[in-house]
Amino acid sequence: MEQGQPKQASIKALMELVSGDMERVNNRILSMAGSHVELIPEIAQYLIDSGGKRLRPMLTLAFAQMFGYEGEGHVKLAACVEFMHTATLLHDDVVDESDMRRGKAAARKLWGNQASVLVGDYLLGQSFKMMVEVGSLEALRILADASAVIAEGEVLQLDAAQDVGTTEEMYMRVIEAKTAALFAAACEVSPEIAEESDGIRAACRKYGMDLGLAFQLVDDALDYGGSAKDLGKDIGDDLREGKITLPVVYALARGDDEDRAFWKRCLEEHDVREGDLEHAIALLKKTGALADTIARAKEFGASAKAALAPLPEGVVKDALAEAVDFCIARVV
Repeated sequence: MEQGQPKQASIKALMELVSGDMERVNNRILSMAGSHVELIPEIAQYLIDSGGKRLRPMLTLAFAQMFGYEGEGHVKLAACVEFMHTATLLHDDVVDESDMRRGKAAARKLWGNQASVLVGDYLLGQSFKMMVEVGSLEALRILADASAVIAEGEVLQLDAAQDVGTTEEMYMRVIEAKTAALFAAACEVSPEIAEESDGIRAACRKYGMDLGLAFQLVDDALDYGGSAKDLGKDIGDDLREGKITLPVVYALARGDDEDRAFWKRCLEEHDVREGDLEHAIALLKKTGALADTIARAKEFGASAKAALAPLPEGVVKDALAEAVDFCIARVV
């Protein structure tokens, strides 16, 4: 690389560091997704094959490596984290009536809503079996708490969705529960089984929480200002599904009566017409809503990197810092 040329953010370093353990996680996922009920492994395999960077389990593995953990617990817990995430995606797509996931047809479009919900429940059950196998009551508590918080976030979003009166504070509560809680738990369980101090555990959790918030806010911006390839679903899904996200919260607060009437028609009345997505994007740009959402994501990204300060120096810490830059760079 020429001197002065900016380095492109990547999670390649993180992936390489945990590649050996990640292979074991994938094998564990395949074995635990098995069932004599044919539909369960069929849907599970479809989701596993559909891609995704597996960032959450990689974080669990990276922190285990950082603290020199020796054993099998981190592999099982990383698989738990991925199962919890996959179950959430299955349930989310049903609730949101999404047609696409990671650039492919959502499972509910191929197998129906009932099968998607029930297979999600099966994966959650399998994840709790693995948590018990690890033998750490505290790790079990961390992930069980995250599971409950995620469900609370789903219900909270039902209240906030399609309500143009949703505030920034209310929306941040939703994504802290729905998205950031699992990131935080994924980062906290490894220092727990490695028997690190409460302070170290708190730092890891803070990193995960702020990374998760940054990640979601970037997704919010991408839904109006990105591409289907970057997002892994159709651009404009949030508008079509009536979702109030942070860019919309900002645009509503800054727009005039005509603008608010437009958002109300699209989001509360589910009356989305041809050309509305383009108009929505124009409003978000005019009011600075997209730019300010990205700025908020950068703030959380900076906070995530700051949380790494008390942790051991080395290649793992560097890779975790670069993972933050990667998440932000998807939209800048």
